[in-house]
Amino acid sequence: MKFDFLSESDQAYFIHKASTLVEALPYIREHSGKNIVIKYGGHAMDDGNLAENFSKDIGLLKEVGINPIVVHGGGPQIGKMLKKKKIDSNFVEGLRVTDKETVKVVEEVLANDINKKIVEDINSSGGKAMGFAGNQNNLITAKKLEMAVKDSDSNIEKILDLGFVGEPISINSSFINDHIVKGIIPVIAPLGIDEKGNTYNINADTAAGAIAGALRASKLLLLTDIAGILDENKKLISSLSYEEAIKIISKNFIRGGMKPKITTCIKAISQGVKQATILDGRISHALILELFTEHGIGTQIYS
Repeated sequence: MKFDFLSESDQAYFIHKASTLVEALPYIREHSGKNIVIKYGGHAMDDGNLAENFSKDIGLLKEVGINPIVVHGGGPQIGKMLKKKKIDSNFVEGLRVTDKETVKVVEEVLANDINKKIVEDINSSGGKAMGFAGNQNNLITAKKLEMAVKDSDSNIEKILDLGFVGEPISINSSFINDHIVKGIIPVIAPLGIDEKGNTYNINADTAAGAIAGALRASKLLLLTDIAGILDENKKLISSLSYEEAIKIISKNFIRGGMKPKITTCIKAISQGVKQATILDGRISHALILELFTEHGIGTQIYS
């Protein structure tokens, strides 16, 4: 179709698209050749259109020379399966208490159901993805997570037993790099294993941060179900320095699952990651908006 024969509104539409591509070019150059770790989770995975767009975005990142590493969650899906099996589920500070029965369900849902689906979606969109469970190939070595909380009445600190909830102590980064070099997009389920062979459920944000730190990734992106970090008036905080993030985490308005997200960003930056962003995965093409536009979206924490 000749441009001369387009209506003024159509011309404006295509001009806008061309301008968008031009705007994206310097950011494509900036990120090309870099490792970017993306935590994919929340209810976005249950939305067919968002899931399809995410897969296309991951394929696009690879096509323009970026190395995306996807670490996925699966909280809502795990919750549904536990409910179906009539297994009670409790949370402490955004972390799921995981007994032996629960960890089997977690592994089944994460490694078998969700991981395979994400890999299939990316490959259907033209990407070249492979799925990996963190408790295989010594990918994520973990230990039992110990969480200390203070009793509100006595102010005495006690250790909570969260069961088979773990935290990463080492990442097999060479295994990941070997696949990246081959042009593969790693899709990793956040499970860990200890020296005794016990499998642990690891918070997906925590696993993504540990992998980003081990790979010295240029960016860590945490897709979630809210716009980003909100202040005491529920307004989005667009950016925080590393030092500001350390201070804000103790504020009363930072609750639930946001605490481990901010902690993950802080730790990743301390390990050499340049920037970490908490962004809304419910927005279509959130990755592209964050990486290839001037202002980005969500809350960026920078070193």
